[in-house]
Amino acid sequence: MTSDPHSTPPSPPPPDPLIDTTVAQAARAYDYLLGGVNHFPVDVEAVERMYATAGGVDKARRRVRANRDFLGRAVRYLAGEAGIRQFLDLGTGIPNADNVHAVAHATAPDSRVVYVDHDPVVLAHAHVLLESTSDPEGAAAFIFGDMRDHETILTQAADTLDFAKPIAVVMVGVLHHFRDDERPETLVRHYIDAVPSGSYLVLENVGRESGDLTQLGQVMKDFQGAEFTLVPRTRAEVTRFFEGLELVEPGVVFVDHWRPDGPPPDYETPHPCGVARKP
Repeated sequence: MTSDPHSTPPSPPPPDPLIDTTVAQAARAYDYLLGGVNHFPVDVEAVERMYATAGGVDKARRRVRANRDFLGRAVRYLAGEAGIRQFLDLGTGIPNADNVHAVAHATAPDSRVVYVDHDPVVLAHAHVLLESTSDPEGAAAFIFGDMRDHETILTQAADTLDFAKPIAVVMVGVLHHFRDDERPETLVRHYIDAVPSGSYLVLENVGRESGDLTQLGQVMKDFQGAEFTLVPRTRAEVTRFFEGLELVEPGVVFVDHWRPDGPPPDYETPHPCGVARKP
């Protein structure tokens, strides 16, 4: 999909993955909120229903942008101050201008990044994710697969990443699509157990402290036109995902307050997040 010799072609998808335009998908809904063009009317309807009681779409867009900005700051910190050169981005979503590899390579051109997603629309745009670096050590790869299948994902990721060296596992904008009975904390542990000491976890979840977000999960249950759910969680619940890891200051906070580049905005994005190191 790309002629860049430092990029790894995406792993082959199942035969003819179909793009269902009648059911909303999380990646396309996120794309709509970020101002992208890779979504369909059903995705717009899902977003508008979700946020009808949560401040409206404009407020949702500010929150998604703040979430994306947190990801950028976390990657810059890891590629810079923390010296990380490998990233495993789970639940990548549709490419935007500030993808993990673009941010990492701007700081450390020898960074190696593996993206994982199972949405066929993301696959269709994977060539953007594979835009790599002129550094001979740098690379970007895409795996078409479900992060729940951690054994397969880890095996394929090892084609690009060296699991004997520290890796940043990125789970931003993804865990709130897992119900509690799906044991998302176990999934996090599978990936953290697979990476060596000195690795990091970057994680964020839609928050439940804000009253206008508490009904999002029920709205999605009631809406039959979506293939994803949404589970807001409190800071205490998100903190449990980091069990056994060393949280980087300022700990688990809302995304606006994780090492901001300037004063936090005059509105708050109640999405708990954090970055932690594996001892």
